[in-house]
Amino acid sequence: MAVQTTAEAPMPVGEVSRLIGQWIDRLGAVWVEGQITQISRRPGAGVVFLTLRDPSQDISLTVTCFRAVFDRVAEVVGEGARVVVFGKPEWYAPRGQLSLRATDLRAVGVGELLARIEALKKSLAAEGLFAPERKRRLPFLPGCVGLVTGRASAAERDVLQNAKLRWPAVRFAVRNVAVQGVHAVPQVIEAVRELDADPEVEVIIVARGGGSVEDLLPFSDERLVRAVAAAGTPVVSAIGHEPDSPLLDLVADLRASTPTDAAKRTVPDVGEEQSRVRQLRERGRWVLETFLDREERGLAAAVSRPVLADPGRMIAGRAEEVDALVARARRTLGHLLERAEADLTHTRARVVALSPAATLRRGYAVLQRTDGSAVRDAGRVAAGERLRARVAEGAFSVTVDERGEGQEAER
Repeated sequence: MAVQTTAEAPMPVGEVSRLIGQWIDRLGAVWVEGQITQISRRPGAGVVFLTLRDPSQDISLTVTCFRAVFDRVAEVVGEGARVVVFGKPEWYAPRGQLSLRATDLRAVGVGELLARIEALKKSLAAEGLFAPERKRRLPFLPGCVGLVTGRASAAERDVLQNAKLRWPAVRFAVRNVAVQGVHAVPQVIEAVRELDADPEVEVIIVARGGGSVEDLLPFSDERLVRAVAAAGTPVVSAIGHEPDSPLLDLVADLRASTPTDAAKRTVPDVGEEQSRVRQLRERGRWVLETFLDREERGLAAAVSRPVLADPGRMIAGRAEEVDALVARARRTLGHLLERAEADLTHTRARVVALSPAATLRRGYAVLQRTDGSAVRDAGRVAAGERLRARVAEGAFSVTVDERGEGQEAER
């Protein structure tokens, strides 16, 4: 119930603490899961103080329990252990502190943790976060590599040394974070997001050495898996050793078996690349030389052909053929002309023999009237009519007498 207070009538601290305690006392007991970050066992004290932290968030809660309750699990529970606590919220009014009074304390077994991880794995796989088509190819030669790992850890040393041995010019943007415990998840998420926002970083490596199942639990946390899935920069997971397989391996774009393997698969080896370049150059030179040799042989074979070795030979041969054809054409034309000339001579002789001029040269004459018509019938010639007589060597005029006989007049 709300309490009415004013600046003139404030409520004492003790009353506020008492009211808060009354409200908390009405809360029932609950089961709570978390990770123990601190254990305080004072000699002779009957109460053990624990700090229980949410592995995925920066939230802690104080837990108190009787020594007898804690002693039942003291051999399997220590700092960093995952536990399940059954307790009732309690308010300590003198100091204004909230705690959880535990009446039962149980360690979370490895089998139960693995079962939870398997269930989360199926759920995330159903969303498509592990689908192969989401995987992005790593750049061939990244200009800057982001590295998320523990401070001064063997994983950091392995990645940096092996990468620089392979490609001395490689640059790293290193983010040192907690890689186990309650602070691991939020710090790794923050580092991944920071490197993902850096435009110079082309690939991110999340590396950690080997460890127990509990040590590797942060890398199967749902928040971290989703953060890596949302990153725009390719992410390489190098967690633990070959048998270890946290969920980060499944969502990452590339899974490396070890931090050393991550360095080898992220950065090319300069020696190998130089050797590959030499091999390619030699292969290219061999291909070019083979091509030139083949073309030279083809050119030599073409030049050695008679038509190219002595180009004038073909022209000379054709010239002889042309001369022979011209001579043949001339002979044929001469024969045709001679035959035509003989035919013409014979025809001319016949024409001359049959022509009126030849008849006139034999002594005949042609009588023509003044209109040029020839006289063919003596009966149709009148007495005294003048006619023209044409002979072989000229013509002269005649007059028809009464007897029908013509007499010569002037030529």
